[in-house]
Formats: sequence, structure tokens, C-alpha cells
Amino acid sequence: MSQQTSVLYDVPGPRQRRITLIGSIVATVLLAVGAYFLIYRPLDDKGQFSMELWGPLVDPSHENFSQVWDRIGFGLKNTLTAAVLAIVASLVVGTLLGLLRIQLKSLTRRRFTGLATPLAYLLRGLSGTLSAVTRVCVEVFRGLPVVLTIFFVARGFPEFGISFDSLWYLVIGLTVYNSVVIAEILRSGMEGLPGGQAEAAAAIGLSPAQTTRMILLPQAFRIMLPALISQLVVVLKDTSLGFIISYEETLNIGKQLIGVLDNPIQVYVVIAALFILFNYSLSKLAQYVQRRLSRGRKSAGTSAPQPPATALVSQAEGGGGGGGN
Repeated sequence: MSQQTSVLYDVPGPRQRRITLIGSIVATVLLAVGAYFLIYRPLDDKGQFSMELWGPLVDPSHENFSQVWDRIGFGLKNTLTAAVLAIVASLVVGTLLGLLRIQLKSLTRRRFTGLATPLAYLLRGLSGTLSAVTRVCVEVFRGLPVVLTIFFVARGFPEFGISFDSLWYLVIGLTVYNSVVIAEILRSGMEGLPGGQAEAAAAIGLSPAQTTRMILLPQAFRIMLPALISQLVVVLKDTSLGFIISYEETLNIGKQLIGVLDNPIQVYVVIAALFILFNYSLSKLAQYVQRRLSRGRKSAGTSAPQPPATALVSQAEGGGGGGGN
């Protein structure tokens, strides 16, 4: 292990380690002193650490404590509901859209041999048109700010006589934006795989759709998992944009509490801590899933050579028996 590490970079000696340790300690002390004088002291001078402001949030004996946390809990429930629905919908729609783009791209390159020439040209033209349409849709919805997408969904659907609860306007708006991002993540993951895999799949008789579904897509999910999880964290944070359609998510509830308690710093600190906790939990879940997938891949790789060896032994024994007969 030490030899592999020394190949990547020079191992620091005792003097360099002492310098690094001293520099880290000095930097930590300077940051603590700066935080004390630039953050803590100004806030303390203005009474921002008084229990009059923090009591409704941290003191169970405060008269408003239960009501405040009932409202925060209601907002958290709405936030998580919208996030889960939007995440599931974005993954499903994004996966289908990514597969569609890959298939349309392969169809535009296909010659359709064996069909009549007019029909072959018609199919190639149709494939090219649909590919261009999907690309334009991806670029348009990916370029729009999420807040505008949510606004257009909430205002556009009622114009056509389609009315939903504000939850579904938020979910649809988040899904429209995040599904195209996820589609591009998966598409780039599939196109970044070695071309020999698709050629080998074609050589054993798999169709392009089977190759994509059975070989390319599972690998793209595994390779692009960090980017996918980052996008899912974005979905969770973007639920806070529901305030523009009066959806009572956590941030909107926080604004209501601030209007009553007049303690914006305290309320937003608590809400920020809750968002960090949920996003951190989602990131740790992603790391766990990635470790499980990597472990399964390694175990499959180590056990893969076993069947051929067994087969060779069986063949050798069969051959020996045949020679004896």
C-alpha cells in the first residue's frame, strides 16, 4: 500500500508533517477568532442569542414551542411528500427520455435495409425529426429556471381547464426540469461506455433496444450514480420554490413563523439545519448504495472465472474416460 501511495505522490517527511500540522492549527485558530469577532460578537451585541428569540424553537417549556414545531413538522411533511413524488417521477421520466434519445440516435444511423426505398427514407426522416424535437425540448426545459417552470405549470394548466392541488403543480414543475437533466446524465453515461460493448452485443444477436436496456443502462446508472444523487439533492432543495404557488412547504412555513415571532435568523438557522440533515442523509444513502454495487461487482468478478474452470475439469475428466473406453 505504501509503494502504491508513493507512486502517486511524494510521501511527506517528518519536517513537512510538522509544518502541515502547525499550519492547520494556526488556520483553525484564525478562523475561530475571526468567527468570534465578525459573527458572534455583532450578533450577541444585538441580542440574537437571547432566549426570547430562541425559546419558541429550543425551549420545550415555552408557550409557543409545541405550536411552532407542529407547523414546522407540517411543512417538513409537505416538503418530503413533494420531494419523494418529484424524485420518483423525475427518475422514471428521465430514464425513459434518456432511452428514447439513445434509440432515436441509433435509428437515424440505421439504413433500414430490406425495406422499400421510400419507406426507408420516411423512417429515417421521422427518426431524425423526433430526435431533433426531443433535443430541442431537453435544451428548452434545461435552460429554463425551475421557478419559471413551476410558475408556468401552475398558471398554464388552469387555462386549459386542468386544475390540481398546489402539491401537484410543484411536483410537475420539478419533474419537467429534473427529468431532462437526469435524461442527459444517463445518456452521457451510456454514450461514454466503450463502443466494443455495443458491438459485442450486436454480434451475439441483441437488438439495439436490448443492448441499451440490458447492458448500457445498468452500467450508466452505476457509473453516474454520484451525479444522479446530486441531482436528487437538488430536487429536495428546490421544493422550497413552492412558495411562489402558495404551497406550504418548510420555507413557506418559516416565513409565516417569522411574521409572528419576529426572529428570522433563528428560524432560518433551524430550517437550514433540517435541510442539511436530510440532504446529508440522502448523500450517505447514496454512498451506501454505491458501496453495495461496487462490492457486488467485485464479488461477481472474482467468482466469474470459477464456472469455466469447473467446465474444463469436467471436460478433462470426460476426455479421460473416453480414452479409457
